[in-house]
Amino acid sequence: MLRKRTVHKEIADVSRYTAKRLKDMAQSLTGLAKTFGNAKDEPGLTKEDGIAALETAAALVCGDCERCGIRWECRTEDEKENYYLYYLLRTFEKKGCIDYEDMPRRFLELCRKKTDYLGHLNRNLGRATMNLSWKNKFLESRDTVMVQFQEMAGILEEFSEQMEQAADITMQFEPALTAAFRKRRIQAENMLVLQYEERQREVFVTARMTNGRCMTAKDAAALVAYAMKGSFSPARDGKTIITRNAAAFRFIEDGRYQIICGASRTPKEGEEISGDSYTFKNTLPGQAIMSLSDGMGSGRTANEDSERVIELTEQLLETGFSARAALKLVNTVLLLTGASERPATLDLCLTDLYTGAVEIMKLGAAASFVIGRECVDILESEHVPAGVINPVEPVLLSRKLWDGDRIVMVSDGILDAMPGDEKENAFIDFLAGLPAVGPQETAELILTFALSFEGQPQDDMTVLVGGIYKRG
Repeated sequence: MLRKRTVHKEIADVSRYTAKRLKDMAQSLTGLAKTFGNAKDEPGLTKEDGIAALETAAALVCGDCERCGIRWECRTEDEKENYYLYYLLRTFEKKGCIDYEDMPRRFLELCRKKTDYLGHLNRNLGRATMNLSWKNKFLESRDTVMVQFQEMAGILEEFSEQMEQAADITMQFEPALTAAFRKRRIQAENMLVLQYEERQREVFVTARMTNGRCMTAKDAAALVAYAMKGSFSPARDGKTIITRNAAAFRFIEDGRYQIICGASRTPKEGEEISGDSYTFKNTLPGQAIMSLSDGMGSGRTANEDSERVIELTEQLLETGFSARAALKLVNTVLLLTGASERPATLDLCLTDLYTGAVEIMKLGAAASFVIGRECVDILESEHVPAGVINPVEPVLLSRKLWDGDRIVMVSDGILDAMPGDEKENAFIDFLAGLPAVGPQETAELILTFALSFEGQPQDDMTVLVGGIYKRG
């Protein structure tokens, strides 16, 4: 018993040390992000760009001639006299060139090489504009790195706090767990049981079979659930089979709720493939993801765009980024890769399976709806599609779900098919009259209703329905 207590103390000390190191790393990343954020941005061509363009043109054309005096006037520090330089820069940014009528009367009357001078001036300003464009691309990349630093710092900070707040309850459950494993010929060693703030429990154990056979981690999770009187699943990133060779396993307590998803869709008339993409995953511990993206237009190209948005978002969420950070990073990546010409919407829904709370974020997506026991709620926000502007700050929509509630996410083809001018209200009235059927049946009823007004779909139509239910 003394040895076990010593092992538990050593593990607790390692956890505290690890938590402190993670917090230090988070502070370092926050400092790096602030350093990136302190850099100054130049919104357009500067005074120095204008002077350089004027002097280069003068060096190539004017020689020793100073009859018009334009380049000397533009070098003055007096803001009133320097007004003309700023006028030239703003004119070039607006029109893309400097014409005769933009130049001073003195220059037009006295300069004998007006055409050559204007040609060189426009070329020099064009080069400066190109350099500015590349600089802006670099600044966008810098902003992306800054956001990544900030979010990584947040992830490490949150994980550090979880480790510090986790309660070691190994002594309470170790006897029951050891007995349950022993009955199935499993030797359990180095056991650690933690309980987090949300009352979620995790079991870490090194296990091996003693009878030469094998057992799946899923069956072992059932033993953990029996011993601890709960519902447990093996970690998705861990080993799946217990053999006679000792290995580390992790078992995570399931949430009080589970999500069942249903989907129904049809492509636009004349297209073989829908431009909409969607996904449903419950690979994150204690969370379920539903996401829907509508690519611009229809067909294969739109489908490729929407699939790319969905895949990028999933990868970031599974890595540990928050929903808000994931949407911001996806938007920035699409901007940097030139996707602004074909933007795709993004509708993201994350459900906490421990509390039943749902968070919805949107980028240009149609409204979402929650079918409750007594009413239908609408969740919407006005935002442009992903990859259009930067920076983007998604609006978080959240609410508590209860047993039997259904979340409905649709592409705009569904709402556009609704009758009348108040299309969202017409859709709410329809949802309020739906029977209490499962998510798949609900999705099919919605699509059938939308098609009843269109005959043939005039746009891609997709319905994604998630029903939340209490376990057991």
